[in-house]
Amino acid sequence: MEVTTHETNTAGFRERRAGSRDLIEKLTSERAEMLALYCRVAGLAPFDDGDTQVQDMLQEFCQVLVDYVAAGHFSLYERIVNGQERRKEVAELAERLYPKISRTTEMALDFNDKYDCEDHCQINRNFDQDLSELGEALATRIELEDQLMDALR
Repeated sequence: MEVTTHETNTAGFRERRAGSRDLIEKLTSERAEMLALYCRVAGLAPFDDGDTQVQDMLQEFCQVLVDYVAAGHFSLYERIVNGQERRKEVAELAERLYPKISRTTEMALDFNDKYDCEDHCQINRNFDQDLSELGEALATRIELEDQLMDALR
């Protein structure tokens, strides 16, 4: 049985779409876990440096936060930026959104650098403000990601 070019192209199309769906599923799963932990950390206020519950929760949150931003960057966005997305409208949307998403990535990584409790844990008086600003950045990121994921679907 001979496979036609059309059948080969159709199979490739299905594989690419399945790959996009898998990436979206992974990203939304990471996002849900991160948001749940964000809410748990925010609910621990007032924050005390010596509270091991706060330190443990903050450590877990920072790890999941970094995993979440990495899942977006190293899977979905990298795929698009590297030209693996063939749909012109999706690639153009990604090109417009990526700089804004990158700013939220930087904010998340800065928060992690400041509050990751693996080697140290010092919750300073700016923590409430930093957590609030991170929350705003994450809300912006989620809106931008949703636009991109809708276009990919």
